[in-house]
Formats: sequence, C-alpha cells, structure tokens
Amino acid sequence: MCGILGIVLADQNRPVAPELCDGCIFLQHRGQDAAGIATCGERGRIYQCKGNGMARDVFTQNRVAGLSGAMGIGHLRYPTAGSSANSEAQPFYVNSPYGINLAHNGNLVNTVSLNRYMDEDVHRHINTDSDSELLLNIFAAELEKHNKYRVNNEDVFHALEGVYRLCRGGYACVGMLAGFAMFGFRDPNGIRPLLFGERENADGTKDYMLASESVVLKAHNFSKFRDLLPGEAVIIPKDPKAGPPEFKQVVPINSYRPDLFEYVYFARPDSVLDGISVYHTRLAMGVKLAENIKRRLAADEVDVVMAVPDTARTCALQCANTLGKPYREGFVKNRYVGRTFIMPNQKERVSSVRRKLNAMDSEFRGKNVLIVDDSIVRGTTSIEIVNMARECGAKKVFFASAAPAIRYNHIYGIDLTDNKNLIAYNKSESEVATALGCDEVIYQTLEDLVDCCTTEKIQNFEVGVFTGNYVTGVEDGYLNELERVRALNAKAPGGIKAAVDVGLYNSADY
Repeated sequence: MCGILGIVLADQNRPVAPELCDGCIFLQHRGQDAAGIATCGERGRIYQCKGNGMARDVFTQNRVAGLSGAMGIGHLRYPTAGSSANSEAQPFYVNSPYGINLAHNGNLVNTVSLNRYMDEDVHRHINTDSDSELLLNIFAAELEKHNKYRVNNEDVFHALEGVYRLCRGGYACVGMLAGFAMFGFRDPNGIRPLLFGERENADGTKDYMLASESVVLKAHNFSKFRDLLPGEAVIIPKDPKAGPPEFKQVVPINSYRPDLFEYVYFARPDSVLDGISVYHTRLAMGVKLAENIKRRLAADEVDVVMAVPDTARTCALQCANTLGKPYREGFVKNRYVGRTFIMPNQKERVSSVRRKLNAMDSEFRGKNVLIVDDSIVRGTTSIEIVNMARECGAKKVFFASAAPAIRYNHIYGIDLTDNKNLIAYNKSESEVATALGCDEVIYQTLEDLVDCCTTEKIQNFEVGVFTGNYVTGVEDGYLNELERVRALNAKAPGGIKAAVDVGLYNSADY
C-alpha cells in the first residue's frame, strides 16, 4: 500500500514542489518507508528528490529548492515482500521514450511472466524487484510502439490499453510525460483508490490534482473532485492552453470491488473513497461488533471498553456506546513509532510494541477489559497488548477485532506476511485466543463488515485477505515467488539490491 499524488498548476511560473511536499505529509500514513517527488520544468527537464524515510526527512529545504516546474508527482512508499532498498524509492523514471515518471500504488500478480516478457520480447532491463518499475517499463514499451517524434492523448490511451491487457493485479498510478502531460489510471476492478480534483483560481484558471485519498484534495481546496472509475484514465496537459483534462474509459469495468481493508485500517478516517466515508464505516463496524459481542458474552462480563490506538478508536467508541459500557483510554501511544507490521523483521516488531504503547495500571486493575483493535494480523502487537493488560492487573481480557480473521495473504499491495505467519491461519477462534493469551477473541463477521461499507453504488469488495478468493485470481506460482523474494531479502538485506541509484538525489546536494 502506498500513497500517490500529482498536481498540475495553471500558473506555469509557480513551483509545484512545495504543494507536493505538503500533500505527501497528508498521505504519510499510507507509506513510511520512503518518499519521493518528481517535477517537470522548462524544456521538459525532470527534477527529482527521493529516498528512504519520512517525507519531512527526505524533503529538506535544500533538496526541494531545486525542484522546478508547475507539474509534478509524489509517492509515499510502503514496502512489499519485506523490501526497503533505497533504490526502490519512487517515482521511477525511464528516459525512453519521451521521458516518463511513474508513481504506483498496488501490486501486480503476474510479475514472473511480465519479467520474462520484458527480457525476451521487448528487451528492457528491470533493475529492481519492484513491480512498479516493471509496470512503468510495460507502459514505456507500449508507448514506444508508436515510433513517433511526439505523442498525443490518443497514443497514451492506446498504450494504456496494452498495460491493461498485460498486467493483472490491483493498481492505481500517476505519471508524467516530460513536457507534455500528467496522467492517471486505475485497475479494471477498482481495487486501489484514485481521485481527480480541480481547483479554480481567482483569474478563472484551474489547477488539477490526482491523489489516493480525498483528504489531500480537500486540504488543498480542491473543492470539486471525483473517483476515477475502474479501467478509466485521465490525461492533464502540462500547459493549460493545450485544453482541459481528457477522460477515457480505456477498458470496460471488470467489476467495482474496492479493497475492504482500506476502510478497516489503511485510509484516514476523514477520507471518502469511492463515495464511502471511512469514518462512517468505522462507526458502523463498532455497532455490528457490539451486536456480535452481545451474543457471545453476558452483559456483566465486560466492565470497560478500550481501543488499541489509533485506527480502532472510532470503532471502539461506538462499540462501547452500543454495549452501554464505559470507554477508557487505557493505552497511551508514542506517536513517533511507526506501524509495527511494517517493520521489516519480527524482532523489530516485538521490541517496537512496548515502545509504541504504554498501559495505565489504573484503567485495568481488577476489571474485565474488552480491547478493540482494527484487525489481528501476525498477532505480535495483540499478544503484547494482552500481556500488558495482564501485567496491569486485569481480571479478564477479551480481544475484539473490527475485521474478520485474516487467514490469507494480501496480494494487492499490503505486505502482511506469508500465510503461515498469520496468527489465524488454520486456527479456530479458540485457538487464536489461546495464542494471544486472552480469555476470548471475537471477530467481526465478513457479512457484517461488507454491510458496513456497502452503498447503492458499491455492492462488492475485494475480500481475498479473509477468504483466499481474490478478484483477479492468482497466477500460478505467484505466492511461491512472493515467499521466495521475502526469504532472499530476509537472508541478505540490501545484498541483492542496489542501496541507491545514480539519480537518487539529482535535484540538490545530498
């Protein structure tokens, strides 16, 4: 899972970099591993600044000062397959044809066959394990088939037809063609989110933005915005005199199935994705979860409800209200420690939990405590939370999850872990409770979760992480290949990947 955005300003003399940097801060929750921006200046020259770390650390004043141009794209990277090499920071760039930058959120599931196609058929070198670089080169190879001095919108749309034909998976992309335009497109199932917005200036001209979440658009006064449809693309000219943005349904909508995990965990609560309010879905999750708890536990078995901060707070508050139980903040979060399941290895995750959360004895001692979290993945955080509650004197500890049991890998851009490392894999609820060390574990049902998010427009969701049935299917050997890459990265961190690339900090002194 990553955050992507792109901006085209009508005022060609105004640098876009400061607004891109600010936009990346709003998407920081979507990726804390690396950050990058690329801008397009005069004569189509590309400037970039990217590297490992948080946006505030990568985008220093000295580095950003040299980023010229009124058009640019940004990326917040969340690593998949345990990969965190500096060289895989995005946006990626290829100089042929025309000069292309791409920022990608998602994952391709047919990378083995695509790499073979790149090598044997179109002879393009792929330098990293990132499927984002692979996707960029597929687009470049399709665009190169036109063999023209300059391309037009129809050529770009036609090249995207080739991308859709070749690539399987969940993806949303924002890219730039040097000196020509910014473009964005979304997979035919709408798994990964992408929104388009416009902002009218005082002189009547319009600025345009593409972003992963509505919160970025709203914060930058892009008051008019909408979701790109599955299989839809948009081209926004660099020069406003070239005309307005052009939209095209490049391929038919295969299905409209946003990833359900966006609403459970990843998106900010103040975002609206595909017309669905993340905040209101989490309120509904609290009500449904409470109804399930009432069926499982006696009314006097729970004294107090607590959330694992921060994502579960909305759900836990509503759950407490529905149960008629007091809500307490029993855990205090250190906001300077990132998400634990993003940590590259298990030892780091275990040690990070206690740095991340501290339990207050007064809220636990002598009480039967219901702890609500958004989901239970590996169980690392959950086990430590239960231990902390016990150490603080809780009589009983019940653990509730706003999501159903996660028993399968997430193959569209969220690196949970291999199936065998998921705590619920091949386990019953009672076995999970034993593994967590709690008195009982209570999961949201999948039917209830889907009901919390369903609208008249969106009736179905990508739920493979809960059921093992993925909307695109799974290419033969893909999960085995994913495990192989994870194993290689674990054995030799940094050993099979370039630490940096030659153009990593070409915008300013590093």
